[in-house]
Amino acid sequence: MPDTDPQPSHRPAAHGIEEGNHPLPGWWSVAALISAVLAFGSLFLAVIRPDLTDPAASYDRAVTAELQAQFAEIGNLTPTAGTLGAFMTDPEKARWLRVGQAIFTTNCVSCHGSEGAGVSGPNLTDDHYIRVRELTDVADTVIGGSIAAGMPAWKDQLSMNEIVLVSAYAASLRGGFVEGKEADGEVIAPWFPGGAD
Repeated sequence: MPDTDPQPSHRPAAHGIEEGNHPLPGWWSVAALISAVLAFGSLFLAVIRPDLTDPAASYDRAVTAELQAQFAEIGNLTPTAGTLGAFMTDPEKARWLRVGQAIFTTNCVSCHGSEGAGVSGPNLTDDHYIRVRELTDVADTVIGGSIAAGMPAWKDQLSMNEIVLVSAYAASLRGGFVEGKEADGEVIAPWFPGGAD
């Protein structure tokens, strides 16, 4: 009797290679299905919620949470002469100048140098100033920048607390007289008349 099996157990040889009819192992099929589900899930998250899979965004969230926790201690600051002066002179608040220094190091050294002696921006360690006449003008310059001097406005990049702290730090550099860029502008009155700057 002729073989009438509609599905032969093997296919004809092609180029001398004979292919058998072997089904995939069950574990392989399960592994492929799990891999596909995980791949599509990851793709979905990467497209719909990239902030959950991006390490930089995760780091930014952690830094923001840490800053908010720290800033809760000092509250919402305003750039008044009293606030700036307190961070410059009060020993209990002096540790916050280190935060201002870190902000300065991150954002300001390319123009003002690591010690504030000036590169393309003015030397902050002498008594000569171009647009600053009083302590609050330092914060105003950080907030609004100066188109004429090529200084960017930082109001959209830094929080108000960061602006106050970096302004207090920058103002505290005055009187250090670090050798650097030649003095620009006019000599102005001390930050604290009758007291040491």
